[in-house]
Amino acid sequence: MILLTISSDRNLFKEGSDVWNRYLDYGKLFGEIHVIVFSHKNLGNKNAKIGDNVFVYPTNHIFRVFYLCKILKIAKGVLGLRCPKCGDLEIDHKTDSWAITAQDPFEAGFAGWILKKIYKIPLQIQIHTDLLSRYFGRESLLNKLRVILAKFLISRADGIRVVSERIRRSLIESRLLCVAKIDVLPIFVDVKSVKNAQVKIDIHKKYPQFNFIILMASRLTKEKNIGLAIEVIAELVKKYSKIGLVVCGKGPELKNLKFKTFNLQLNENVKFEDWSNDLFSYYKTADLFLLTSNYEGYGRSVAEVMSAGLPVVMTDVGLAGEVLINDKNGIVIPVGDKKALVSAADLLINDNKKRNLFSCEGKKAVEDLMAKEGYLKLYKKSFNF
Repeated sequence: MILLTISSDRNLFKEGSDVWNRYLDYGKLFGEIHVIVFSHKNLGNKNAKIGDNVFVYPTNHIFRVFYLCKILKIAKGVLGLRCPKCGDLEIDHKTDSWAITAQDPFEAGFAGWILKKIYKIPLQIQIHTDLLSRYFGRESLLNKLRVILAKFLISRADGIRVVSERIRRSLIESRLLCVAKIDVLPIFVDVKSVKNAQVKIDIHKKYPQFNFIILMASRLTKEKNIGLAIEVIAELVKKYSKIGLVVCGKGPELKNLKFKTFNLQLNENVKFEDWSNDLFSYYKTADLFLLTSNYEGYGRSVAEVMSAGLPVVMTDVGLAGEVLINDKNGIVIPVGDKKALVSAADLLINDNKKRNLFSCEGKKAVEDLMAKEGYLKLYKKSFNF
């Protein structure tokens, strides 16, 4: 089978990145993989090759509205050309050997559906976010429009891959498609890489003023609700003056979060850092990981953190209830419940035995889920339409 992928992950152009290495493995499963990536012209990305049979093409257009036109142009070059005599479309390879996968049910999914209609090739749509969550649509007008588009596309796909059982259930309840069309396959975490990563930066040595460090790592966007975490620290600092919250990431909410930190007089307890390429060191040397999102598709950072042995307190989103089981290998609390978050953090600050239990059980849960050979078999199987 030959796979045409439509993606927005620009790390595919960075040799050695997680997604680069992941596609090296995917290349072993297919005859060829061709990936078209949404990319702004100013980024200067060029066509790339991963291994022997994975090819990556940037859209490289200055205006997002024209990405679709560029995708169709690139796909035409990859898939086939017009017959010079009759003008009919000729496919260079047999169409039954191709499949299209779009890495979201929005812009990428729409491009995939157009290609499916033109080339008569089966389409898989991937869903990485909980788009039917009540919080997703409320976030913006754009998200409301995306939900409408996603509902249209999902019912017309040949296969759906979701990253969590939570999303599968929401699709079934919405009656958008047949249950048999849905494959559950989480985002892959290379547990071996996490385990073997050397600690280059000890977060306690970097912040010696803190005797307990809570870590967050994510895009700084509204749905991550990091403001709630800052409010939690405001409560905890009344009892633990040397507690610290370290937030790693960047995004549109950074200015608002810093302003909130200032207003709550927490500048000494809350530290903001840019996204780091060495988060594994932080995962291995912090005391607790906190996730306060209103919704998540999966929560890959949580899986990475668990595989590093860092205890987790998180809201009931993404992999909560599937990989992270409340009071077995972490703590799950209702979305937006500040009081429950404060209580959970307070418990783990004082209970070393429970933190060690969560550390051991968390590692085991992710290792069992992410055995690479079995994962790759499931990935290939998801294209059996």
